[in-house]
Amino acid sequence: MSDFRFDCVFYYVSDLERAIAFYTSALGFWLSSRDAVARFLVDGVLVELVPTSDRQLLSGRGNARLAVAVDDLGVAIQGLRAKGLVVSEARQVSNGHLASLKDPDGNEVVLWQYAKHVGQRTPTL
Repeated sequence: MSDFRFDCVFYYVSDLERAIAFYTSALGFWLSSRDAVARFLVDGVLVELVPTSDRQLLSGRGNARLAVAVDDLGVAIQGLRAKGLVVSEARQVSNGHLASLKDPDGNEVVLWQYAKHVGQRTPTL
């Protein structure tokens, strides 16, 4: 039997340059390499943007989400909206707060603030 190892998380994109600009400008990801795909190393996880002209692959309807942890969800939302991005309202869930936005191809990116321990700050919602 083969040994399986984690490789990456990837999203299909229609315009690689536009997608790179979104992930670097909006989310502050650092482009670690680029050839046929763009690669970002985010906290030890390889995130790839894979260009395609197949519109069916660009539906953005899949169940996978890229979740990005933030220290203060309210501040993150304000900063992204100041850049002209559409970000959902924050909502509370059992173990934190979350909001979401979409990249230019409709792939969802979730902003996540974990619930804090007693005495630590809560989001500025």
